[in-house]
Amino acid sequence: MQSVNDYYSAIQLRSDRWSALRAATGELSRDPSGRKAAALNKQVNELFDALALIERYWAFPGTQAFDHLRRQFEHGNLDDLAFGVHRVTRALTTGAYRRRHIPLDRDAADAEDHEDEAMLPPEARALARPYFEVIIVDDLNEHQERWLRNNVQRMRRSEDPFVYETVVVPSLEDALIGVLFNHNVQAVVVRPGLTLKSRAELPILKRYLNRAGGAEGIEGLKPEDYGPELCRLIAKVRPELDAYLVTERSVEEIAGLDLGICRRVFYNQEDFMELHLNILRGVQSRYKTPFFTALVEYSKQPTGVFHAMPISRGKSISRSHWIQDMGAFYGPNIFLAETSATSGGLDSLLEPHGPIKRAQELAARAFGSKQTFFATNGTSTCNKIVVQALVRPGDIVLVDRDCHKSHHYGMVLAGAQVVYLDSYPLNEYSMYGAVPLREIKHQLLKLKAAGKLDKVRMLLLTNCTFDGVVYNVERVMEECLAVKPDLIFLWDEAWFAFARFGPTYRQRTAMNAANALRERLRGPDQTKAWEKQQEKLKDADEKALLNARLVPPPDARVRVYATQSTHKTLTALRQGSMIHVNDQDFKGEVEQSFHEAYMTHTSTSPNYQIIASLDVGRRQVELEGFEFVQRQVEAAMSMRKAISTHPLLQKYFKVLTAGDMIPEEYRESGVESYYDPHQGWTDIWECWEQDEFVLDATRVTLAVGGTGWDGDTFKTQILMDKYGIQINKTSRNTVLFMTNIGTTRSSVAYLIEVLVEIAHELDDLLDDASKMERLAFEHRVKALVEDLPPLPDFSRFHDAFCGDPTTGEGDIRTAFFYSYDENNCDYLALDGSIREAMESGREVVSASFIIPYPPGFPILVPGQVVSEEILAFMRALDVNEIHGYRPDLGLRVFTEEALHGLLKKKLPKAAE
Repeated sequence: MQSVNDYYSAIQLRSDRWSALRAATGELSRDPSGRKAAALNKQVNELFDALALIERYWAFPGTQAFDHLRRQFEHGNLDDLAFGVHRVTRALTTGAYRRRHIPLDRDAADAEDHEDEAMLPPEARALARPYFEVIIVDDLNEHQERWLRNNVQRMRRSEDPFVYETVVVPSLEDALIGVLFNHNVQAVVVRPGLTLKSRAELPILKRYLNRAGGAEGIEGLKPEDYGPELCRLIAKVRPELDAYLVTERSVEEIAGLDLGICRRVFYNQEDFMELHLNILRGVQSRYKTPFFTALVEYSKQPTGVFHAMPISRGKSISRSHWIQDMGAFYGPNIFLAETSATSGGLDSLLEPHGPIKRAQELAARAFGSKQTFFATNGTSTCNKIVVQALVRPGDIVLVDRDCHKSHHYGMVLAGAQVVYLDSYPLNEYSMYGAVPLREIKHQLLKLKAAGKLDKVRMLLLTNCTFDGVVYNVERVMEECLAVKPDLIFLWDEAWFAFARFGPTYRQRTAMNAANALRERLRGPDQTKAWEKQQEKLKDADEKALLNARLVPPPDARVRVYATQSTHKTLTALRQGSMIHVNDQDFKGEVEQSFHEAYMTHTSTSPNYQIIASLDVGRRQVELEGFEFVQRQVEAAMSMRKAISTHPLLQKYFKVLTAGDMIPEEYRESGVESYYDPHQGWTDIWECWEQDEFVLDATRVTLAVGGTGWDGDTFKTQILMDKYGIQINKTSRNTVLFMTNIGTTRSSVAYLIEVLVEIAHELDDLLDDASKMERLAFEHRVKALVEDLPPLPDFSRFHDAFCGDPTTGEGDIRTAFFYSYDENNCDYLALDGSIREAMESGREVVSASFIIPYPPGFPILVPGQVVSEEILAFMRALDVNEIHGYRPDLGLRVFTEEALHGLLKKKLPKAAE
């Protein structure tokens, strides 16, 4: 039996324990006196001991049924035991317990097969009442607990929209462990009899308790404060839940307390019907999907279409003799719900007042923003909307140089003066990490020294990066606000929408950090801390400021925006994205310009199916996002463990760890790897709480240089063409596997099987290889593992496009449009003419974006000077795609005459 340290999550631990118990009891019942009987008896007893500690946190099978199964084992009723354990395991695997009562005794067992819930027709699953569980926190004896359960159970009615079961735990710690263990929990009822500490002793329980962040300070609480404090702590780790507080304290005392997620306080009463109705109402508020529901209702209405879209109602398809296959493939509903009208219960995305507006308000609640806006043409458009709404021509914007290309084009459209920030390089893997906070502060302080801080408008960063490097978002914002108290932040969270629904991940999301920062700035200690540091750093130089952890002033404005590709990591149709806003000055300063930018970039004919999918995707993550994200992380962790511990795979592959992808200076916790074969899983809460950068565990970067194939070849010719495994991101010698909320254990198992097969084939190939073939293989490996070109930093903007060489901001808009005139441009070949031009002393200036795939970031932008390092990197690239580069002509650059012409125009202005 695997140890607790071999498991990252409780879900997998519990599932494997029950599966092992089913196998052991089945074998024991078939041969109770066999030679393996003693070992099996010992194993079953150990499994019961292990499960006893965690089953108290789930309603099914429940502690009563679990104790009954254990008594059957102790009394030697092995056939009945095996039957009962089999039914429990089957029901847990298929989800049958969510639909109906599961009897465990042979005599009471029904004849129905426990069909897999996923195999049921969608119509049958949609008709079933959703199931959830409620934790009741009260320290009760067995008789009192039975009385409480019976009273709650008597409140159920056939007309209730949902079905729920109760789990009773005695203490504050048990309740925290329960909501972090049990993904079925949707509500918590906190009664006055709860105690503080858990009596459970299991390392994984304590590991989960650590993830409650802040639970370490509960020892000094007074008993009357246990209930309110529990509501507050649950709000921190699972803010989507509802809590109900039953208290004996007066209304005056409760009114001034922070009750976190508490939806209602019941004063010293046993009104079980009112409690029952509130529980259902709370879940119903999350279950609502205003726009999806309106679209479903619209599709049922008989209408006559006398406007655009012949496909509406499916008439152009049903009447066709040639495209019936399209109708058969998609089914009728998608066409019945297709319209360009904004009436009939629907709404306008551009001017929402009805169900779209309500759907966006629910999304804001789910993601922790003040306002949320839907987009139907991807996050590229969201980025341009935010930049256009906030940045005026001439504003200085600090931009992560290797961010998505939509940001660079957004700078062109807005007319921003761009200061590009360099991320730390990972030369051995041909990828960049993220921008160190020290680099950001350095650029801000340099602009301040030059008297330009008033022109600085925005900081734009990618969180998390494509390769999984995650910023300490709150720390970045607080230190930047200490330099410029009204700085606006745009966090590109295209690949991070799921993070809101994992307790560890949530703390590094833009909206969570913005809310935490707003609360801290309002706190009584902020003014004292700021004044104390101001006195200490009164005459400090830049070095001292860079070394200090700067404190923002209490009057700093929290102005935060996040763009998310909802469709990339949550359930939504392609191009379904969201903009989340947490800006204290939005109403007064931004709302009008944001509306205009939204109008500029949003289609007047948005796809209603995409909007509906965003609405339903929000419902899903509010009700089961915690479960799905937990499974997602678990799948990635299992993948890491399987590859890292397989002796054959280690010959050709390596899973990159946090230590490989984040330099030691940015890992204050000292954590190098999330899994160690000798120690098991690392509790990542600590490093996610304090380190400057952390690694998103759901992204598994695999170094493949040892196979002799570069990343692009390994992706295309091996994984995709041969095995049908789809991935997106590669570098020169790595491929990136990303788990998502739809990843299954079977998918992970298949990937491991494929990698093992590839490794076996390489072994066979090398065994039969000639000496020359071996030398050729070793040469390819060396070229991919050792002989890698260093990644170039951003060079500089040419003087024609740079207002101030000291601070380095560039006019990317002028450079971009100046290249529209062919007379201003020329082409230089990488294999000779560029080198000759640079050796002659000419400054070669790019006239376009140059974006190699991989790695997928611009190595040149319009107006940037080509440096020796950039030229060397481009010459060393062996990728198939370089956007903006013409292999037949070369690199598009500005002519010397064109640059001189611009400089002449600038000279009179400089003289003035």
